[in-house]
Amino acid sequence: MKRVRFAPSPTGSLHVGNALSAVANRAFGDWLLLRIDDTDPARNVPAGEEALLSDLEWLGLDWDEGPVRQSERRERHLEAAEGLGARFDGTTLVREDGTPTYHLASVVDDVDFEITHVVRGNDHRPNEALHRRLFEALGAKPPEFVHHGLILGEDGKKLSKRAAGATVGSLREAGIPGEAVRRYLEELGVPKHDVHYDLPRIRRLAIESIGAMSDQVLAERVGAPPQLVPALRGARDLNEARDYARAILEPPAPAPADSPETLERFRELLSNGSDPRELVRELKAVGGNLRTLRRVLTGADRGPELWTVIAALPREEALRRIDAAL
Repeated sequence: MKRVRFAPSPTGSLHVGNALSAVANRAFGDWLLLRIDDTDPARNVPAGEEALLSDLEWLGLDWDEGPVRQSERRERHLEAAEGLGARFDGTTLVREDGTPTYHLASVVDDVDFEITHVVRGNDHRPNEALHRRLFEALGAKPPEFVHHGLILGEDGKKLSKRAAGATVGSLREAGIPGEAVRRYLEELGVPKHDVHYDLPRIRRLAIESIGAMSDQVLAERVGAPPQLVPALRGARDLNEARDYARAILEPPAPAPADSPETLERFRELLSNGSDPRELVRELKAVGGNLRTLRRVLTGADRGPELWTVIAALPREEALRRIDAAL
């Protein structure tokens, strides 16, 4: 059995490179420990752990044990250090204030939780030799180390956390479905070499993810009534879908509209109970001004297919908006 661990520090929303490690560990391992590496108080941020747990849940990732916090295992770490001393191979294991450092805590926890494979980014590769010696000094067999490539920005350097879409939280705020982000990370797998961040690919996957959602799930994600779902299908992300829903649900400010003949014909067709698709086809056939009709119904020049807007609006409300413009 492959026993692995994902061990983020509680520094806020996950960097997509860390999320790659999480997804890679879940796919690679049979048993996954979630460990919070909070040995460096200076790096920890308030609510940082809550943010990363929320990110993992949003990505649909689960774990078999944890979260285990290193800060709560301090006594065990210091006990293990008694036979090694405060320094090992020139590396500090216990700080002057008596707290264990990352190297000590990480190896002791890997020993105690019987981790067989350590899957992490290439930036940790320099730690491998030291950690192997620490395992052996503690009388334990070192695990297999698997280092994956890093996610790079446009400048060819490690993707900055300030870059667009660099954190899981920023992707969620942008309306990208969690399924799209996870699928992108799963496509990367455990890359041997560094990879350039492909945000356009994530955006394409977002469209596919929205298309694959059931009507009920899409309505819940957007916070819209189910009858609006056909109008939401063409959205590129969940934020745009929410904009579509608002445009349909919230009446636009009444304003005189040009092409009154189009509105009159629409009113006639709708009153006669025409099917929304047929209605739009009929208006096109007579050269109707569909942009004006859309603006009167939603207050916007662009949006979902016009027939879906007409289908989503109660007939009385659609007629009320037409009358207000006329």
